[in-house]
Amino acid sequence: MEVRIYYEDTDAGGVVYHSNYISYMERARTEFLRKHGLSVREMHDMGIIFPVVSIEANFRAPARLDDLLEVRTQIAALKNSSFTAAQQVVRKEDGKLLVEAKVTLACVNPEMRPRRLPQEIRDLFSSLMEETA
Repeated sequence: MEVRIYYEDTDAGGVVYHSNYISYMERARTEFLRKHGLSVREMHDMGIIFPVVSIEANFRAPARLDDLLEVRTQIAALKNSSFTAAQQVVRKEDGKLLVEAKVTLACVNPEMRPRRLPQEIRDLFSSLMEETA
């Protein structure tokens, strides 16, 4: 997913404020799921919710005003009721890696109790992991 950096994304130093990368990665995960036939809204309506339970992020270089970024997402790990997405934020102009993160999401019901990942989602994520291995 591509993201253009606007003035509102930057801090007083003229670089992207660190928490904005979390938002970019959230959008990219949503679009990643959509690309693979999964609607976050439809899953939510079916009682399948994916809250973030852990983020490990390494900020390598800054993005600046008007940069065009690409946020890459892949499934890195899969458990019974959670999965981990590996994400990278790269500046498109020069391919520079700006941020890399591992984001773990739990599968919960509307009462926020853990539930198993539905089999069709497990199967999809397993096949996506095999493609990138």
